[in-house]
Amino acid sequence: MSSFQEVKQRIRGSIAPIITPFNESGSIDFETLESLINWHIESGSHGISVTGTTGEPSSLTLEERVQVMEAAAKAVNGRVPFVPGTGSTNHEETLYLTKKAQELGVDAAMVIVPYYNKPSQHALYKHFKAVADSVDIPIIVYNIPGRTSVNLEVKTLSRLSKDCPNIIGVKESNKDFEHINRVLLECGRDFLLYSGIELLCYPMLAIGGAGYISATANVEPKKVAEVYDAWNAGDTERALNLHYELMPLNDVLFKDTNPAPLKAALGMMGKIKPVLRLPMDLPTQKLQDEIREVLKQYVELPEGTAAR
Repeated sequence: MSSFQEVKQRIRGSIAPIITPFNESGSIDFETLESLINWHIESGSHGISVTGTTGEPSSLTLEERVQVMEAAAKAVNGRVPFVPGTGSTNHEETLYLTKKAQELGVDAAMVIVPYYNKPSQHALYKHFKAVADSVDIPIIVYNIPGRTSVNLEVKTLSRLSKDCPNIIGVKESNKDFEHINRVLLECGRDFLLYSGIELLCYPMLAIGGAGYISATANVEPKKVAEVYDAWNAGDTERALNLHYELMPLNDVLFKDTNPAPLKAALGMMGKIKPVLRLPMDLPTQKLQDEIREVLKQYVELPEGTAAR
């Protein structure tokens, strides 16, 4: 196992949060999952994540989440860092999944702030510390207050970063850019800060971020990765141009709850069968038509592909 410092140097750039593809019956399409991962790596994505928000984890059983992690780990095969989501609203499930991730030899586990139950800051500290203490792998905290209804405050995250050496970073799906700036101020400039908000991917790099975990990478993996590559090479003009070039796509992909628009788009591209599990479903036909028109600006769509 590499030291945490070595891991920090590797888990940077565009960590693509892969959707979980389903067959028409609703079963997991493992063959397509492998195909998507290969496509992402060939397209330049710097890392792979599964079973995060984009992967519909709350629509999967606990064992299905393990199966997706196992299949993804096999497909990635060490070619790029692998960072699965192992968090849950249930503490014991989070421990179980994170330990399973460690058994698979992942580079890090991404653990979401528990959703629905709205724990206090004190309770969040205890939860994350217990998870971090239960494994020897790096942990990336996932703060997404729009989904969880509670914000992991900077002072809580800072305390965790100091008390748990293996908590090495945070994915901030937080529109409060002041909060985001204070993460690096309080946790240290070497703390890995990833954007989970598409329009903040470029600005996050400018303040010292390590990269981003952007759902849009599912549709445009090459260009999303190029934003980081250009920035890292010192070509800030190219990175900024790509930032604005991707904005219309980012906008349309979040006009309905993620990953519904993504799956509609990937269906139009012929990459997946556009299936979600209830209570999620594809966007309205009106929005699907809008997605198709925007997609044409970025990719060549094959004939006869559509959502449903």
